[in-house]
Amino acid sequence: MGKIIAVSNQKGGVGKSTTVCNLAAVFGARGSKVLIIDFDPQGNTTTSYGIQKRSIRNTVYDVLMGDCALFEAVCATAFRGVSVVPTTQDLAGAAVQLMSMENRAYQLKERLEEAKKFYDFIFIDCPPTLDMLTINALVAADSVLIPLQCEFLSLEGLVELHNTIDRVKQTWNKSLIIEGILFTMCVDRYKITGQIMSEVKKHFPKEVFSTSIPRNVALSEAPSFGQPAIYYDKKAKGSKAYEELAKEMLKRDKKRKSK
Repeated sequence: MGKIIAVSNQKGGVGKSTTVCNLAAVFGARGSKVLIIDFDPQGNTTTSYGIQKRSIRNTVYDVLMGDCALFEAVCATAFRGVSVVPTTQDLAGAAVQLMSMENRAYQLKERLEEAKKFYDFIFIDCPPTLDMLTINALVAADSVLIPLQCEFLSLEGLVELHNTIDRVKQTWNKSLIIEGILFTMCVDRYKITGQIMSEVKKHFPKEVFSTSIPRNVALSEAPSFGQPAIYYDKKAKGSKAYEELAKEMLKRDKKRKSK
């Protein structure tokens, strides 16, 4: 059975889509079968994989509303091992429509049951909001990966997200765990970077990844070429950092399973 990882933070612009795109590409390049669920109406992950939104027949919105099966919305990509269920702005209305549904928190989970048998990893790129879309993603997930930008306001968002995860565990998904907290857009020469890292590690020592993601030109440029960074510039610091993160995640998984 595959593992479902929701990449979430209630604060926008922290590197969620960048993390989903590049982690998926790394795992795919290593031989895993990977599916990305673009669950953010902005559709940055869809664009970053070179998928033309005008040509999309079915989206995650259609899947969620029961208008098509999940596999009817899966788009192959040009990159080894990675497929995407794309999105458009239509998804923005789903949060409201879900409220009138029975079992509204479980809609995405039900749609992903079959996919777990086929894919090794399923990454959900969550919206930067706490609405029924994010709740659906957290209920469907086995774990949550939290990208955290090294700035002061990110700390408030982290506390809020932790509270949300606790509520989801109590109400809908008791087995949900935190995959880890990932520092993103790091600039070592900035004093605030070290301060934020120190503060977060003090409160969440076991959850912070030792790997951090630097602010990097390749990570910023790659989406405009419809490519993950490891294909755009494999030698870039950002690309190497995501490769290290994938290795660290696999080690953590192995350690959890051995307990």
